[in-house]
Amino acid sequence: MTTEAKSNSRERLLEAAATLTYRDGVNIGVDALCKAAGVSKRSMYQLFESKGELLAASLEERAASYVATLLPTADDNRPPRERILHVFEQAESQAGAPDFQGCRYLAVQIELKDQSHPASRVAHRVKENLTAFFRAEAEQGGASDPDLLARQLILVFDGASARAGIRADTPTGLIAPTVTTLLDAADVR
Repeated sequence: MTTEAKSNSRERLLEAAATLTYRDGVNIGVDALCKAAGVSKRSMYQLFESKGELLAASLEERAASYVATLLPTADDNRPPRERILHVFEQAESQAGAPDFQGCRYLAVQIELKDQSHPASRVAHRVKENLTAFFRAEAEQGGASDPDLLARQLILVFDGASARAGIRADTPTGLIAPTVTTLLDAADVR
């Protein structure tokens, strides 16, 4: 297999893994992944040690755009309170998409259960980084207990994402007042 063919097969597998696992869950079979990517199982295993490694690579590849979509830029001069609210505005906007099924990183952690699984480790790191963002902004904003506030914010984020993903509720008009209440209680500016 040429380097270019390997690269194309790898990209197709990563795309198939992202699409199928988001739509159908992480228990999608190797056969279905390979068929969707137009790649043989032999080729898949030449490129990735296991299906778990493929899932982890797929999540890793999307992590930067996920974060860039949610978080304000580092040079954004808004106060911490507004920067935190920005994340929830973005989440609300994403939840309105017709194909929204919740946060893919949360779903992976819930479905896999095994925290040592390669995909679960990637998902855990992405969610920890989001929590760290909340904690840092809470500190900057003068929160009385930045760690507690960060934990509360990730709870709201994940809960809203999960409820919107299963179409149990719409976050519109619900997230901002909830987050504002938490920010007010923590004295965040």
